[in-house]
Amino acid sequence: MAWAVLVAVVAVMLAVDLFLHRDDHVVELREAVLWSGIWIAAGLLVGLVLWWWLGGEVAGAYYAGYLIEKALSIDNVFVFALIFGYFGVPAAYQHKVLFWGVIGALLLRLVFIFVGAGLLETFSWTAYLFGAFLVWTGWKMAFRHGQQIDPARNPVVRLVRRVVPTDPRFHDGRFVIRLDGRRTATLLLVVLIAIEVTDLVFAVDSVAAILAVTTTPFIVWAANAFAILGLRSLYFCLAGLLRRFVHLHYGLAFLLAFAGVKLVLAETPVGKLPIPLTLGVIAVTVTVSIVASVIRTRHEPCERPGS
Repeated sequence: MAWAVLVAVVAVMLAVDLFLHRDDHVVELREAVLWSGIWIAAGLLVGLVLWWWLGGEVAGAYYAGYLIEKALSIDNVFVFALIFGYFGVPAAYQHKVLFWGVIGALLLRLVFIFVGAGLLETFSWTAYLFGAFLVWTGWKMAFRHGQQIDPARNPVVRLVRRVVPTDPRFHDGRFVIRLDGRRTATLLLVVLIAIEVTDLVFAVDSVAAILAVTTTPFIVWAANAFAILGLRSLYFCLAGLLRRFVHLHYGLAFLLAFAGVKLVLAETPVGKLPIPLTLGVIAVTVTVSIVASVIRTRHEPCERPGS
């Protein structure tokens, strides 16, 4: 019953978003900020409902997972902006790509969550593997961040272009058209696939990090879902500020490493770290890294997404 309600709420919110953005238009900053506020309010409200229904510990685990996914989503925005810029996606079509990208992300994460939670519950030693993976990912993010990514060299994107007839134009925001009597993928579909593949990589990190907080699939997916639902509006809010977040990757790297250590400690006599401590570490880390970034780059100009 709880799963049915959760899925229904997410579906209704997506339907409302799709209806209000059924026409391809440039999402202005005011609209993006408004929708960001709506999605954040919805995410916080879910936590309050869980608090009333299942108690403070469950709600705390949800909020910790929500904050982790929300923080890591900022790093997603960096890569999405790079992909849109590389393919020259007009600003009017970017929301459409992100919308369908979010739906794919929700489904992929659901699979990862059940598989990951099942492994942790069945084989306790997998906690050490997940923990080591998160620490390694954190180290890589801290010291290899900023390496150039070429979306066109992505093997999945290259495979699509080789196997599926593709026209290198956008065709009024459509993903598939009929050209010379056969169905042909547009460049926008190639961009969507690049976004989905990129999110697949991010999903491994974020799901593993949230599983360090709780292995209850319902809580993990709820935290993922309501953090990801606001990813599109977050992109349009932050895309012009990305160059100013010069220290954020250090904070995100620390959070991944912290989640890895937390996961390993849960299988030792130390046990699980308290949820309030986890929430505090997440909030302080993200705040410090963003404030430090803004202070360092306070004199740099901002850019608009799609410009």
